[in-house]
Amino acid sequence: MQKVHPILNLPNILTLIRVLAIPVLVLVFYLPFHWSDVCAALLFLAAGITDWLDGYLARKLNQTSPFGAFLDPVADKLIVAVALVMLVQVHATAWLAVPAMVIVSREITVSALREWMAELGQRAKVAVSQLGKIKTVTQMTAITLLLAQKPKFTLDGDIIMNPWLWLSYGLLYLATAFTLWSMVSYLRAAAPQLLKSQSKS
Repeated sequence: MQKVHPILNLPNILTLIRVLAIPVLVLVFYLPFHWSDVCAALLFLAAGITDWLDGYLARKLNQTSPFGAFLDPVADKLIVAVALVMLVQVHATAWLAVPAMVIVSREITVSALREWMAELGQRAKVAVSQLGKIKTVTQMTAITLLLAQKPKFTLDGDIIMNPWLWLSYGLLYLATAFTLWSMVSYLRAAAPQLLKSQSKS
């Protein structure tokens, strides 16, 4: 049996730092300095690394806790959603708004699905999969690259594309594809319970 540690253990402290870094990320991103983009990107990247690190330490040090299990995914979704909102505002284009909408909608859907499955005692069926982990890495990489470069616009209001921006958009769309794929995978895993509930309603 795994030993449950108090709330203030090292993995949970790292997760709390990730949550507290969100307003700092927003502040740094909007600072009127030429280095603010790169600084915001590095802050977001550091948050992504702590996401992996706190999970690793929780398993390695045997310091799992219900609080950590709750807060870790919440912290991830909060910082991703906030970063996407900022990027949509700065880029102001449907090419970024659409994948951002899909990613945020997926996170809400899967979170609700996991909560519902947990109430049925079937949480393990929709646990984070390998595909979900690949999605997360691709998504974090794309957002980091997008944060690092505020777009420049033509006189007509169109974004001036460059190789790094093309790469960033490409990775974001790849992450969006993984996002939809993983959501369908989770919904298929939960389908027996969803259909059973529907047939009794």
